[in-house]
Amino acid sequence: MQYLWAGLGLLCVALAMVGVVLPLLPTVPFLLLAAFFFARSSSRLHNWLLTHRVFGPMIIDWQRSGAIHPSAKKAATASVAAVFGISVLLSLPSHVLIIQAVVLSGVMIFIWTRPNG
Repeated sequence: MQYLWAGLGLLCVALAMVGVVLPLLPTVPFLLLAAFFFARSSSRLHNWLLTHRVFGPMIIDWQRSGAIHPSAKKAATASVAAVFGISVLLSLPSHVLIIQAVVLSGVMIFIWTRPNG
């Protein structure tokens, strides 16, 4: 089971790294999942992730106070706007746009009501 947790953690780190360059793929949720998986599989990988120069502060901010850095909030907002804009440009059915608007609004409310990291 330990190898499964470690493998899932490494997959999440890889997805987070892709998310750094692709604005539509979230980074922080994958890092939080990776930290969860590593905590159950490998203290070495868990410590590496928490002390990582780029990824560590995001995880620690979330673990300490549920905080999200303002730049991450702005990136998330831009991504959500891009997704919704693409949906509008593709002329998706109105019921799909309504569902997207409600769900994405909920996501944005959650993100913007978190403390700043």
